[in-house]
Amino acid sequence: MESMHNHKKLGNILLRTGKVSDGVLRETLALKQEAGGRLGEMLLQQKSIDELDLLEALAEQFGMDVAPQLPAEIRSDFTDRLSISFLRKNRIVPIDEGTRKYVAVNDPCAFHALDDIRRILGWEDVPAVLAPAYAIHNAINYAYDMSQVSTEEVMQDISEEDPESLFSAIEEVGDLLDDTSDSPVVKLVNHMFAQAVRNNASDIHIEPYQNVLKIRQRIDGILYDMFSPPKHVHSALVSRIKILARLKIDVKMLPQDGRIELKSGNREVDVRVSTLPTSAGERVVMRLLDKSSVLLSLSELGMPPDRLEPFSREIEAAHGIILVTGPTGSGKTTTLYAALTKIHKTDINIITIEDPVEYKISGIGQVQVNPQIDLTFASGLRSIVRQDPDVILIGEIRDLETAEIAIQSALTGHLVFSTLHTNDSASAITRLVDMGIEPFLLSSSINAILAQRLIRMICPDCREQYEPEPEELLKIGAEVSSFYQGKAVFRGKGCSKCHHTGYKGRCGIFELLLMSPTMKSLVLKTADANILREQAVSEGMITLRHDGAMKVLQGITTIEEVYRVSHE
Repeated sequence: MESMHNHKKLGNILLRTGKVSDGVLRETLALKQEAGGRLGEMLLQQKSIDELDLLEALAEQFGMDVAPQLPAEIRSDFTDRLSISFLRKNRIVPIDEGTRKYVAVNDPCAFHALDDIRRILGWEDVPAVLAPAYAIHNAINYAYDMSQVSTEEVMQDISEEDPESLFSAIEEVGDLLDDTSDSPVVKLVNHMFAQAVRNNASDIHIEPYQNVLKIRQRIDGILYDMFSPPKHVHSALVSRIKILARLKIDVKMLPQDGRIELKSGNREVDVRVSTLPTSAGERVVMRLLDKSSVLLSLSELGMPPDRLEPFSREIEAAHGIILVTGPTGSGKTTTLYAALTKIHKTDINIITIEDPVEYKISGIGQVQVNPQIDLTFASGLRSIVRQDPDVILIGEIRDLETAEIAIQSALTGHLVFSTLHTNDSASAITRLVDMGIEPFLLSSSINAILAQRLIRMICPDCREQYEPEPEELLKIGAEVSSFYQGKAVFRGKGCSKCHHTGYKGRCGIFELLLMSPTMKSLVLKTADANILREQAVSEGMITLRHDGAMKVLQGITTIEEVYRVSHE
């Protein structure tokens, strides 16, 4: 990152600004002398300094400015004159903010690349500014993504395709941004995926109707229209997706499941593809899992300390069952993965059985359910118990057989995590009794039940304070009005950063039911969810709606959002 001749000066700058100690600098310089290399990069690799520390020192050394962040949206009119690989290789990107132009570089010694850009774009007097590698990488991806043919142009291009041209299947899916195929359907699929990845969409729906074709994306739990291509494109579009997912193109009357692994810029995304025949044609739903996204910790999920502490205690227990409940897409798996990551140590054996395995966790045995070879939750669980596990994660308790083995495992000294589709924590007991489990087994095996939902957070860029109507507050419970006491309530106006929705990102609301001795004896007498809930509240349980109301008063979310996810 820095000139080979300036290492002493760079070292002195880092020393003077207190970024590195004298000892660390001496050691690194000795290593540099011995093995060669560049001082700044060596210090970075050792994690002795972070990239911003280095950029600030280089800026002083070379007399340059530093841009810790680059604009989220940049002009992309240079993309037809500069190749994406040239910019990525040299970690350099031209930035035109309208009012000012500069070239963002990561290495102040990239003179040749800088000269080439200035010459090609006619930017002779435009300054170079130092910027972090990830910011440059994101700006490059944004520019080339935006410059790819717009949806309107793709739509104009699309005509009745020659079906044969669709069968030039790509075996290895490369980087979407590097795919320059001229086929309109290929362009449309690439454009669809790139846009969904950029918007952090969790699903893409391709929905054929009698005369129209709709493509929608789910962002933060809500479906939004992407575009509506002509209806005649449908079969070619589905064929292209089937090729990528290695599904049978000629099988149109049976549901199929497959997967696509794709890259868009620096993001690796696992796409689960599901097709379903309908009267208007095959409907395709794709679930996008960003493999480059890191697993969250329990505190990052938005769990307040009053529930985080008891939940953390319960997941450290030696045996028993911990259930997480909520509808599809409420983040149950994410919570369980966060719990596993927290308790994962070398001295315990953790085995999971899931459908599907969503994220790989190193050091944990993960089994994928496969009904085709009769590997179900129940049959897989029987084998898992013989593998001497300390902790077992069951993706979902779907039937009596699975529930029985889970309880048996808990009673024989295993800690069992699993999920159930119920509205709240108390209803989990009712559901299990309805399945046919004896109440005395539940009272002796269940440790805790966590109910959760995901709520959208207010966009920080367009957040505004307002005075809610009393009726609006009553929506999320009469008890809220009492502790409202004129505190500030916020909402999002809607801006380009949040697709004019007023929301950006999500966090959880949680209801933790702990099995106290009173609760256990009550379970023996009744499975009525209302009675169980009342008892839990009297023991201090904070309900989902109450937790949501508290997040409204903290300015995290809106009243409408809490009402949307918590009303039955």
